[in-house]
Amino acid sequence: MLPVRGGDGRKLTVWGIRTTWNTVGDGEFFCTGCGGDRNYRRRTGRRRFTVLGVPLLSRGEAGPVVECQGCRERFGTDVLDRLTTTRFSALLRDAVHTVALAVLAAGGTEARAVLETAVSAVRAAGFQDCTGEQLESLVQALASDQGRLGLYDAPDCCGAALAIELHEALEPLAPHLAGPGRESILLQGARIALADGPYTPAEREVLATVGSALRIGSDDVARLLSAVRSS
Repeated sequence: MLPVRGGDGRKLTVWGIRTTWNTVGDGEFFCTGCGGDRNYRRRTGRRRFTVLGVPLLSRGEAGPVVECQGCRERFGTDVLDRLTTTRFSALLRDAVHTVALAVLAAGGTEARAVLETAVSAVRAAGFQDCTGEQLESLVQALASDQGRLGLYDAPDCCGAALAIELHEALEPLAPHLAGPGRESILLQGARIALADGPYTPAEREVLATVGSALRIGSDDVARLLSAVRSS
C-alpha cells in the first residue's frame, strides 16, 4: 500500500493490493493462537490491485486459509490435521477400552485382579462408570460374535478379527501421541495381562499387535513388556 496524507491530515491509500475473502466451509479445530477448540471458517481469497480503494486488476488467488472465529487469526489448512481436544480425548478413551477388552479376551476374566486392573485403566481413560461386570459381559458377547473380538485362529495366536479391532482403534491416535504416550497405552495392557500371573502366549500376541498399531518397534515392545514384568 502507498499512503499519502490528505488536506485534513488523514492518511489516504493511493494504490495497493486488497484481498477479498470468501467462506467455503466451516467446522471445529484446535486453534494454536487461542490454545483451545474453536470454530473456524475455511476461506479462499482473490487479490486485486486497487487505486484509491477501487479494485482494478486481478493479482491471483489467496489461500485457502483457516480463520479462527475466536481470535480471527489465519492459518494454513494443515492446522486441521491436528485433533481437537474433544476428538483426542475420545480416541484415547476408546483406545484404552479396546486394549483392555483385547487383553481380557486373550487371557480370560476369571481372576478378580485382572478385572480390577482393567476397570482402573478404563476409568482413568474417561469411562468413569465402567465396572468389572460390564467388561466381563462385553468380553463374553464379543467372544460369541463371529466377526468381532475374542476369536482366535489358534490358541496361541491373535486372531485376524482381533487385530483389525486393535488397528482401527489405535492407528488414528498413534500419530498424535509422543513416544511416552504410545508406550503408556501398551504398558496399561501389559499390567492387565500380568495381574493374574505371567503373560500367556495369546496375551503376548495381543500386546505385540497393540505395539505394532501404535508404531512401537518390536524390539521396544519386547523391552517394555520385560520391564513392566520386572517392576
